[in-house]
Amino acid sequence: MAAGAAGGGSDELKLLGVWVSPFVHRVQVALHLKGLTGYEYAEEDLTNKSDLLLASNPVHTKVPVLLHAGKPVCESMLIVQYLDEAFPGSGPALLPADPHDRAVARFWAAYADDQFFASWIKAFVGTTDEERAAATEAAVAALQKMEGAFGECSKGKAFFGGDGPGYVDIALGGFVAWIRAFHAVASVNLLDAARTPLLAAWAERFAALDAAKEVIPDVDRIAEFAKHDLLPLLQKLHPKN
Repeated sequence: MAAGAAGGGSDELKLLGVWVSPFVHRVQVALHLKGLTGYEYAEEDLTNKSDLLLASNPVHTKVPVLLHAGKPVCESMLIVQYLDEAFPGSGPALLPADPHDRAVARFWAAYADDQFFASWIKAFVGTTDEERAAATEAAVAALQKMEGAFGECSKGKAFFGGDGPGYVDIALGGFVAWIRAFHAVASVNLLDAARTPLLAAWAERFAALDAAKEVIPDVDRIAEFAKHDLLPLLQKLHPKN
């Protein structure tokens, strides 16, 4: 996983991230899709946050943060939108040109966070088998909704964005490696081809993209982190009173 060679205008870009974060992966994939591969990457320690991170994102103090000529942009999908608007001549457009299609893309990207991820994270941190099972069921239900969205947005093509990956692909695609790691750790396949055949096939195509392979860590490495480090980190970052 490397920042790569120089890309147009990317020498003024610096990304603050954590190697295992799916939200950081979103930004990295977007940077590579846009051809902005010369950015500087700075790994953060979330248990000992840098002064730069605290100053750049004082409200949430979390990654990712993109610095463009020293000016910070926070929140993964806001960063993706920013890259699309700030570098219109670099790489493909990530958001649709049609205003309605753009609104639909933003809706489903938000749904991936607000419904799928919000449910799924509880499957990791739930304190009982019942809580974890209910969270997994809710995450599956959210993916089934996104299965329908794929048919609507893709118009029969390979990606939510059509012939090539776009905004919703990046939003959900950032989770693909983690979904596979969850399968390895918990023996639960959220992207079951029998249940969500369109999304299961889409996930294979997304993972095969050069932009994804260049920046997203191996599933086995993420699975090891999930087994040994995720829960202690979450407990340290969000201690119970």
